[in-house]
Amino acid sequence: MKTTLLLALVSLFSAATLRSQSADAPVDFAKARQLFEKRQGGATLTADENAFLEKARAAHDAQMQKTGGSPQGQDGIDWKKAQDLYNREKNGEKLSETDQKYLDHAKEVRSRGGNRGGGGRPANQRKAPDTLKPLTDMTADEVYEGEDGGLYGKGSNEPPEALKKSAATALAEIQPLDTEGKPSDGGKIALVSISMSNATQEFSFFKGIADKDSRKSAKLTIVDCAQGGQTMAAWAQPEGRPWPEAMNRLKAAEVSPQQVQVAWVKLANAGPSGSKTEHLATLEADTIKVLHLLKERFPNLRVAYLASRIYGGYASTGLNPEPYAYEGAFAVRHLIQQQMNGDESLALSKSPLLLWGPYLWADGEKGRKFDDLKYTKDDFGGDGTHPSNSGREKVAKQLLEFFATNSLAKGWFAK
Repeated sequence: MKTTLLLALVSLFSAATLRSQSADAPVDFAKARQLFEKRQGGATLTADENAFLEKARAAHDAQMQKTGGSPQGQDGIDWKKAQDLYNREKNGEKLSETDQKYLDHAKEVRSRGGNRGGGGRPANQRKAPDTLKPLTDMTADEVYEGEDGGLYGKGSNEPPEALKKSAATALAEIQPLDTEGKPSDGGKIALVSISMSNATQEFSFFKGIADKDSRKSAKLTIVDCAQGGQTMAAWAQPEGRPWPEAMNRLKAAEVSPQQVQVAWVKLANAGPSGSKTEHLATLEADTIKVLHLLKERFPNLRVAYLASRIYGGYASTGLNPEPYAYEGAFAVRHLIQQQMNGDESLALSKSPLLLWGPYLWADGEKGRKFDDLKYTKDDFGGDGTHPSNSGREKVAKQLLEFFATNSLAKGWFAK
């Protein structure tokens, strides 16, 4: 979402204005935008280009700090108007282009501390406990706020047999399809990403290395549909902004909606607050709506691999710090379990089959026993929330190895 705000600032102010406000670190933000869009399109940037983007982000962060977290030095938002627009959007009303831009800007400002209880965080945002243990390392006897360990519960990181059978059925249906969704040796299997800024940063890196990997099937087309600022709450709106952009990206990749058969969905909302129960209730409800819309728009979507956030312990804003980043994994598990237990809202007529993708959370430099994954401060940008180039690479490599080697994925990914 930070990159999205950077691009929004570029649209609001000229590059010259921004340079004059940051004379000590002049940055050509028009060039930065071009490089960002280049990478969004799947291109691999050079080391110098990546360094330039990092410089642009740093300049943007410095400007935000000087101006108190908003482009004009104060919120500049009529919060009563923003709340009214939010309620209208939540009730399914399609806003005008002007109103939608106003609301989206208000959401960005609010996620960074505007109109909040101070300290850049929601007034009722909890602090993380001293210790958080990776879900993959927890046993059945270890409990976090009523939740036991293991990705699938009861201390197990392996899907139960019933789920494996359901997965085998769904995976067997994935095959190259033509643009009308009919089986064809010359057709395609499309994998898409759905979520917000972290997801597009990570998935675009994944696409860059996966497209070059010798294990990847030539029939597979990877399309990054995740977008900055577009959380589960945004994707949950039938007429929301992310959907037209997703369709545009598919069109640019010469993929039809009927060819999309696999999705990677990263669960997150901006500025979570309240108790674990409140946080997860909202996140799960939004995600169910997203899954319904995915199935409607992509009728041949068979499987959605779900993911939670990476480590949030270095976060300096209320965008998605701990313990909320950590707790998202329980939302993933709850949804998978609900579908296994026959929840009507997640029936396969309404939703793709739900499976865990790679579990991305690790306890900072303490890491995790599961595979010794660790996150240092260098793996994050200035806000401690969005991944730096090294952080993106860590997630991208996990995605690649999972899809290329996991028994519940490699069948459609590999040659």
